[in-house]
Order: sequence, then C-alpha cells, then structure tokens
Amino acid sequence: MEKKNVESGEILLEVKNLKKYYPVRTGFIKKTELKAVDDVSFFIRKGETLGIVGESGCGKTTLGRTVLRLEEPTSGDIIYEGESIIGKNMKEYRKKMQIVFQDPYASLDPRKTVSDIIGEAMDIQKLCKTKEERRDKILELMKLVGLNAEFYNRFPHEFSGGQRQRIGIARALAVNPGFIICDEPVSALDVSIQAQIINMLEELQETRKLTYLFIAHDLAIVKHISTRIGVMYLGHMVELAESAELYRNPIHPYTEMLLSAIPIADPDLSAARKRIKLEGEVPSPLNPPSGCPFRTRCPKAGKACAESMPALREITPGHFAACHNA
Repeated sequence: MEKKNVESGEILLEVKNLKKYYPVRTGFIKKTELKAVDDVSFFIRKGETLGIVGESGCGKTTLGRTVLRLEEPTSGDIIYEGESIIGKNMKEYRKKMQIVFQDPYASLDPRKTVSDIIGEAMDIQKLCKTKEERRDKILELMKLVGLNAEFYNRFPHEFSGGQRQRIGIARALAVNPGFIICDEPVSALDVSIQAQIINMLEELQETRKLTYLFIAHDLAIVKHISTRIGVMYLGHMVELAESAELYRNPIHPYTEMLLSAIPIADPDLSAARKRIKLEGEVPSPLNPPSGCPFRTRCPKAGKACAESMPALREITPGHFAACHNA
C-alpha cells in the first residue's frame, strides 16, 4: 500500500521528555532506579504510522504502555489532541486511545467468549442501548477483522494465534478509537499470518482513519507499514526520520548496524554488502554507561561520548539523531 503524505497534517499526539523509572532493590536496603524510558520526545500526525524499533529490553513496550497511562510516567507530558492527559481520568480517553497487545495467547481472558471480550469495552463505555445493538456491533467488528459469525460464543482456546490476534484487534476497535498502539502485534505469529495481519491493519487505517504507534523489532515489517521510524536504545530515542530516509541514510551508528543485519533475498547483493557487526552486550539499564548509552559498543565513540548524553537534534530537515559525531 502506498504510504500517504501526512507531512503537513495535524498533530494528534505529542510526547515531551517522557520518563518511566522503576525502583529496583539491589541490596538489603539499597534501591536503584531502572530507567526504562529516559527523556523521550516525539509527535505523531493524524493518519500516519510511527514505527518504534530497537533490541529487546530497549523500552519500546514500556513507552507504549506509558503513553496510554497503563503505566504512570515518572515525569514528562503526554498531549493528545492538544490537551495534556497527565492527571486526567482516562475513561474518556480510553474511547480515543487503544492498544493491541503482543501476545494473543496471554492478552485474552480464557474464561470469556469472543462476544464478551469484544463487547466488554462497549459495556464499560455504555455505547449500546440494547442487546440487539450490542450483538450487531460485535458481529460487524468480527466481520471487519475476518472472523466468522459462528465464532461469536466460542472461547479463546479454540482459536489459532492469528485468529486470537484478530479478536484483540476487534476489541481495540470496539470503542471506535482514533489512535491505536500496536505492541509487536505479529511477533508471536507465523510469517504467513504476519503478512495477513499487517495488510489488515493497513486497510483498517485507510477505512477508519486510524493513527498508529507501531512497536516492533522486525525492521522489514516496520519499513513496510511506517510513515516515520524512531529507533530506541536503552530507554533513549537515538534516531527519528521518515521511513525511506532512515533506510537510505542512517545517521546513528546503532541504526546503521541494525539495518546492515536485515537479510537480502538476492544472494549476490547479500554477498557484496558489508555487514556491520554489533560488538558486546547491551549494558544493564540498572548501571548504564556515562554519556551516550551506546558508546561502549560504538566504533566511533570519542571523549565527548563519555562525558555527555547527546541531544536528539535535527541533522537534516525532518531527520533527527542523538549522536555527537552526526
């Protein structure tokens, strides 16, 4: 599907200096802060998909959950449609902001039928006046995500992973939101099913005017679905740019290394390409390096990298990177 141009569109969501720290006991008395999300800022325009990528443990999922206030932020601001949602009652915003969880096996209540799972949010928000209206809406949503009406009273254990994820997507759509966080929605699925779910998400975005924050670690999937891409490392946003620009011209050394690891189907091109190896292990978020968090694995690291954390700054129009050597 051709990505639409939303460059000049209205900003739907803005995140400013968001932090999420967890206190972790590291001794009999001593506690240390685990900085899962550390000073992250970005915005998303209406109708676009912002992809978030990075290694496991970099803070992607925590970022998504904190944006929805499923986790309360330590500090920072989250602005939705021009209004800060910090300190607000989230019941009204739950109609506007929803999430599709990563694991379709763990995110559905095994004691509830498909109709109860999809209809629960409608009941909480009191969106249906009669049982007939509720049933009609649930069946409409099931059809929308490719589920047969005969599944209405079945339980989650009777479905495959792909079907369960479709139930999760229908549940997210039940309150007719404008913004959905997709937290690695296809990582637990077979490759053939992944393509079906991604195509369906794109079609739903087009028909229902949705805006996505799409979290994943598969760079090929993120490139396919995203308008812009943000790269996270150890709780920090280290690069942010339009999808094509990021793949064509990565600035941060970490992004270069991630992109060099993407498999290429052509064996000749693959053999000719220089693979940049990522040395070392991800540092512990309980004891991150001073300065730039990537410096212990970066071949370009210098003295300045150890002294201060580089700010995420605009290097070329619309292309941001947090690197002293950019």
